[in-house]
Amino acid sequence: MDEPSLTDEQAQELAEVFRMLGDPNRLRIALACLGNPRCVGDVSERVGLSHALVSHHLRVLKAARFLTARKRGKQVFYVASDDRVRCVIRDMVGHVAEPGGGEPMSAAEVEEEGSDGR
Repeated sequence: MDEPSLTDEQAQELAEVFRMLGDPNRLRIALACLGNPRCVGDVSERVGLSHALVSHHLRVLKAARFLTARKRGKQVFYVASDDRVRCVIRDMVGHVAEPGGGEPMSAAEVEEEGSDGR
């Protein structure tokens, strides 16, 4: 099977998604919304952050089309936008949770190894 390819615009958009998920709090919030829809209060309680901070991160995740929001009465509930989002996050959580391999390399170490041709 051929490797997937991206246009420059698609590569930029995907890089922005990964950059957005690079914030540990935002990643934990995204994880909290993978299953059932959750309101700000529920997410806040699960991740141990203030309502205001969680609300800000939820807006960012929604703007990136990572989460969808559904209003029920006065509350807004957030959930992963689709199964592809769920799969990417769950697969990466499984990847970092795997035993073995020692300490992960820093980005600088990866760059250095790549430039040495090792």
